[in-house]
This record gives sequence, C-alpha cells and structure tokens, in this order.
Amino acid sequence: MVREKLMALSGEVRFIMGAQMFDSACEMVKASLPPGLSETEQRRQLFKRLYRKEIEIAD
Repeated sequence: MVREKLMALSGEVRFIMGAQMFDSACEMVKASLPPGLSETEQRRQLFKRLYRKEIEIAD
C-alpha cells in the first residue's frame, strides 16, 4: 500500500523526497560526531559512516 502511494507520485517528487531523506541522514550523522572536529575531518567522518569506506586522496 505504501509502495503504491509512493509510485503514484511523479519521478520528480520521489527524487526530491530521496534527496531530503539523504540530507536528513547526513545531519543525523553530523550530530553524532565528536565536537571540535575541523570541517575537513567532519566531512571525512561523514563519508566514512555513509559509505563505509575511507576517502582515498591521490598524491
């Protein structure tokens, strides 16, 4: 029943809903990080928690 209601929405609306849910998930992860991290470290930790991988930086 829920799936039918979601599928009845336009693709644009479903995409926006997905993007909003992703943004909410990011905010929840950020709120759980230790205070005082630099912006770079916050982004690194966010990536690690969302994708379960370390960011590989090429030299």
